[in-house]
Amino acid sequence: MEEEKIGKIRENLSVEMVLVEGGDTYIHDEGVTLGSFYMANTPVTQELYESVTGKNPSNFRGKNLPVECVSWYDAVEFCNALSNRDGLTPCYSESGKDTKCDFSADGYRLPTEAEWEYAANGGRSENGFMFAGSDDIGEVAWYGDNSEDRTHPVAEKMPNSLGLYDMSGNVYEWCWDWWEDEFTGGANPSGAAAGDCRVLRGGSWIHPFGCSTVLFRTRHEPDIKGDILGFRLVRSA
Repeated sequence: MEEEKIGKIRENLSVEMVLVEGGDTYIHDEGVTLGSFYMANTPVTQELYESVTGKNPSNFRGKNLPVECVSWYDAVEFCNALSNRDGLTPCYSESGKDTKCDFSADGYRLPTEAEWEYAANGGRSENGFMFAGSDDIGEVAWYGDNSEDRTHPVAEKMPNSLGLYDMSGNVYEWCWDWWEDEFTGGANPSGAAAGDCRVLRGGSWIHPFGCSTVLFRTRHEPDIKGDILGFRLVRSA
């Protein structure tokens, strides 16, 4: 049973996902309680993105490379489209700055910032590594010093203890939350009700090692696109 809990969850869907068991933790010194969720074991690849949308906006091309040059709006649109294709209930409604998320729906969505950091840190095991799965960045991440100025195929580096690849480096990952200067905890926190920028986590192929730590936070306007910006899928459990 325990192996099933930490193993890969396929469920006959388009995305290989891992069950992240919820629990109580501290994120940026704030108490947080999270429910369980499924998280994709890699960022969305160009092959998957193109199979759903018919488009590949990426600068660096390759079917197993993470899709990039996607805005936050592109990411949530993709989540709904893939949910529909897989026979799931879409999470997102309305559009633009009025986009709403139904966290009780069984479709694909972006992780909250709290879910992202909790999973990157190993979930209940709380590994406490500087990077997602190791204190040695070279073991787990493509970043400014080793990437040769490009993205790399997903899952080439070592995963963290949950079996999640590329949580550090390769491409930044969009999160659901509107940016707040100070992270706010609580039960299943999902950020401010409104704002100007959405949260990004994980670092990228071009940035220094400090941007790839589990704790590093940054943000961008949700309509921005660039070859450092990708995303990862989750589903509520």
